[in-house]
Amino acid sequence: MTEVRLLTFNTLMRGDVRRRLHALGALLRQSEYDIVCLQEVAFRRHADLLRRAAGRYGHHAWSGAVLLRGGLVLLSRWPVRGARFTRYPRLGPVRAEYLMRKGAQLAVVETPDGPLVVANTHLTANHDNDWSPRNRYTPIARAELGHLAAALAAADPALPAVVVGDLNVPRDSVALAGFLATTGLTDVLAGDPEPTFRPTARWPDPPAFDHVLVRPAPGRPLPARAWPVFPDAVPLPGGRTGYLSDHYGVAAALG
Repeated sequence: MTEVRLLTFNTLMRGDVRRRLHALGALLRQSEYDIVCLQEVAFRRHADLLRRAAGRYGHHAWSGAVLLRGGLVLLSRWPVRGARFTRYPRLGPVRAEYLMRKGAQLAVVETPDGPLVVANTHLTANHDNDWSPRNRYTPIARAELGHLAAALAAADPALPAVVVGDLNVPRDSVALAGFLATTGLTDVLAGDPEPTFRPTARWPDPPAFDHVLVRPAPGRPLPARAWPVFPDAVPLPGGRTGYLSDHYGVAAALG
């Protein structure tokens, strides 16, 4: 069985974006990742920049002529087919996130061991930092995850699937638990208490927002392990150093 190396990473759409994407591309060019799923890549020109800098990924999926739908980018060493974007319903308080047109990007990647359904997504942020069942953002998370579950159900059930991205819910949230029960997905990092959002003085103990969820297919098991990456500052073009994002990346090995 071929081991598929995957990365999911929220790249942060604010600040010194071009320099950070150049640095990320340089790291990807030297990496062993087969599939890269990124969030918060706001503009097509940034996606093009990243693809050129990364170099080794001959296949990609994103949509949008100027603004990228959902800010979602998929880079792959292997052919990608059937890529489509599905937008989440607009619910809850009016917020700037509406401009991002948040949703999910689903594609089939032709790995050496056969097709793999890959869903890359970024859910609405909970600005209350309260993921209890009665919080005003919990119905939004449930609705978006329900929309994603329906999109995943429409994919070929004979294929294994992986759902990755910044879900903006902790591993122990009720919304995520319901989604896993509905879809049959397994959280590869279940029980891991480590954050994937970079701790700050104002928020010293954030939860894990970035997830790798897998679903095997009949006759095609999908063992998986995952771990955080990009914890440290890196050299940026121009001689400076800085963090790649306010999130850590999450790498996974499937198979």
